[in-house]
Amino acid sequence: MKPILRLQDFIKIKNNPDIRIYDVRTGSNAVENYKNEHLTNAAYVSLDTDLAEIGDFKNGGRHPLPSSEKFADTLGNLGINPNSHVVIYDDKNGGNAAARFWWMLKALGHEKVQVLDGGLQNAKANNIETDSGDFKYEKENYPSSDWILPTIKIDEVEKATEDNDFVIIDVRENQRFAGITEPIDLVAGHIPNAINIPFSENLDDNGNFKTSEQLHKKYEEIFNQHSKNQIIVHCGSGVTACHTLLAMSEGGYEIPNLYVGSWSEWSRSKI
Repeated sequence: MKPILRLQDFIKIKNNPDIRIYDVRTGSNAVENYKNEHLTNAAYVSLDTDLAEIGDFKNGGRHPLPSSEKFADTLGNLGINPNSHVVIYDDKNGGNAAARFWWMLKALGHEKVQVLDGGLQNAKANNIETDSGDFKYEKENYPSSDWILPTIKIDEVEKATEDNDFVIIDVRENQRFAGITEPIDLVAGHIPNAINIPFSENLDDNGNFKTSEQLHKKYEEIFNQHSKNQIIVHCGSGVTACHTLLAMSEGGYEIPNLYVGSWSEWSRSKI
């Protein structure tokens, strides 16, 4: 199953009773905006409370992972079981927090999960039905298990900055990477020896994901030179990094290391 669900394929399956659709938009008015309009049969998922265990930014960054046990409980409460076909979208066109939810489900071993290409904007532009109010699925049981996708801790990242066998990819926009601006974290700049491949380069001019072939070619040199265990992907707080991990998976590559703490942790701990 491809990780990115193209809109024409979503149209074919969206009314299937086995499909579970989730809206993972973010921002101060996210819940209100969701209740005003969302795709039909889409339940709301919160980045801050469902997909993160927010605490001390110095330890884990702005969006640390919850325990796998707690996340499994969250999935059950959202109406997901291990056989559910989960479709996720957000309001950031190419999948922002939606990609984080996708990564977390894959990290728990869930097979049938996809991010809707182009998100809410693309769906609405193509007259996909929407609804208002709140929507929830009946609770299910999701058994807990360990995370199975690779993550990396801050001290390991520090060692990797001095090891040429590793590549550290920062997916933030170039002005944040270059230290010209920093709208969120306390310090501007980037991790030493990191390279910048902005996540926006995964998208075409319409804000949709590039084709599988284009994404394969984009990351071909990196995967030819490094094993997945030598590739570290990060962003500001471990959210948009998942956008690039999603793009890499769509391109046919195994998912490499996610540095969850990302710049929000590094800038508070190593500077």
